[in-house]
Amino acid sequence: MQEGWYTASDHPIALLRAENRLRIPWILQEIGFRFSQKIRALDIGCGAGFLTNALAQEGHRVSGIDLSENSLTVARKFDRTKTVDYRHANAYSLPFANKYYDVVCAMDVLEHVESPHLLIAEASRVLKPEGLFFFHTFNRNILSYIIVIQGVNWCVRNAPKNMHVYPLFIKPKELEHLCVAQNLQITKWLGFRPKFCTLPFFRMLLTRKVPADFAFKFSSNRATGYCGIAEKAADGL
Repeated sequence: MQEGWYTASDHPIALLRAENRLRIPWILQEIGFRFSQKIRALDIGCGAGFLTNALAQEGHRVSGIDLSENSLTVARKFDRTKTVDYRHANAYSLPFANKYYDVVCAMDVLEHVESPHLLIAEASRVLKPEGLFFFHTFNRNILSYIIVIQGVNWCVRNAPKNMHVYPLFIKPKELEHLCVAQNLQITKWLGFRPKFCTLPFFRMLLTRKVPADFAFKFSSNRATGYCGIAEKAADGL
């Protein structure tokens, strides 16, 4: 994608940017509610650095890992602070010490791995007791298949083949079990979906390009996408 991560409108990456316009302020707000000082944060599957760079601009100490060197190159280029620790690393074997981070994020990555339990185990390992694990992924049902997989293919040009693989989608109850197994208690759930029946939505249908003002919204319904926060148990619990 190169700089298309930040500019392309005819690729699903533009939908990811729209998602982040909603998610990033929410994550920053939740961090501010929980912590009275700057924190140490890790973004697993950071891509071109949308979240990592935003966290760094708020003064947090941030690391980002990804398997794509090209994406990391773009992320470094757009890191205005030049402070983010970007590393080429595997989510199943994080190159960080135990209990190192106050916050770990796994946004738009759990549905792309075949062993999400290994990713969550590593996230918990490097997370401090009472630290926060932020996540976003997709439910597994016919509605999510139609909207997330077929809908993107229909509505956006240049959608990569098999960008999402339906069997890898995760039901909320399954994710909850995976978290509990790693001493992570989910404390907040939010549904997450596009804003349908809006002018930007209809422009996307007509042009198969994602308008700059296309938006997502939180909801109480987790039928398609959902995000949330899990807290790691305190030591001794």
